[in-house]
Formats: sequence, C-alpha cells, structure tokens
Amino acid sequence: MRISPLPRRGSTVVGRDQEGRRLRIAAHPESGRVVLSIWQDDVCRATIRLAAEDVPGVVEQLTRSLLPVPAEESDAG
Repeated sequence: MRISPLPRRGSTVVGRDQEGRRLRIAAHPESGRVVLSIWQDDVCRATIRLAAEDVPGVVEQLTRSLLPVPAEESDAG
C-alpha cells in the first residue's frame, strides 16, 4: 500500500530502531475506529484497526510498559 494523506485526526510517531520507520495513528470517529499502521518510508507494512472501546486498554498497557518491574517479578523469571 502506498502512503495516503493523514486523516484530519491523526499523527505519526518516529521509530527509533530503523531509518524511515513510523507508527501512524489515524482516528476514524465516523466508524468508531482508530487505525494503527506501521510504515517503512512510503509503504504500509501492517495495520490494526481498534474499536474505540479498546483504545483505553492499549494506552494503559503502553503506560504500564514504562513502569519499573517490581523486584519479585524480575526474580521470578
């Protein structure tokens, strides 16, 4: 898929692991969806369409990934 203009409600996040990699976040309120897509330069490599009610859970998991792992969990491995 070739790049298309970003919808009115959306943004991109620059990937730090590979030159030209971006995460695109596109809101589609008319269909109750948020689309996350991974782009390499101007080519879409993958997408996931989230229902609006799934977005808070994704945000929560992203936030939790920033928290330090408690000692008892890190020792259990």
